This record gives sequence, C-alpha cells and structure tokens, in this order.
Amino acid sequence: MKMLQTEIQEIESADELQKIISENDNVMVCCGRMGPMCIPVYDAMEELEEERENVKFYSMAFDNPEAHVIRNAPEAQGFMGLPFTMYYKNGKVANATSSIQSMDQITSVLDEHFN
Repeated sequence: MKMLQTEIQEIESADELQKIISENDNVMVCCGRMGPMCIPVYDAMEELEEERENVKFYSMAFDNPEAHVIRNAPEAQGFMGLPFTMYYKNGKVANATSSIQSMDQITSVLDEHFN
C-alpha cells in the first residue's frame, strides 16, 4: 500500500529493496515522510528521473516498519533529520545523506558515485 504521495515508485518491503539494489547498478532511495524536508528531495528526484536513465529512483515511507533496513543502516547512524537518502552502487551503499538536499547537492552525489 503506497504511503507517500509522490510520482516516484515506492518500495514497500525490505525484500523489495534488496531485490531492487541487487538488480540495478545505481539506485537512489529517499526514505521519508510527506513533510517540508522531504518533499523538495522527492521533487528533485522526479525531475532527475527523466534526465538520469542510468539511475533508478525510489521512495520508501520512513514510518513503514520495513524501512528499518534504511533507518538502522550503519551509514545512517547519527542521522538527525528526515529524509534519510541512500545511494546504492552495485548492491552496496555508496553514499548516504540526511535532511533536506538541494538539487545541486543531489546531482553532486549522483555525479560522484554514478558516473
């Protein structure tokens, strides 16, 4: 059941996340809520999805119990603000960020890790 109102495909289970990152070289997952810190990231992802064919973009509801795989990831330790954004390269975490991110910050991470 989709919990977020975005145009980004939503991951609903930890198993689905694992399948996605194992089948795709470059994956960005924004784990958040429909709030002021998260919506700009979703908006940027929606725009980038059209430009970056080599990256798969997904959202995951932070309050979904299945999101524990992102909330409790070692890379997310110490994160204080939503969303938690994970960048996976070849099935492993390449980068992780928290809190609001600008388009420039997101594209900088994509350029560094997915080119």
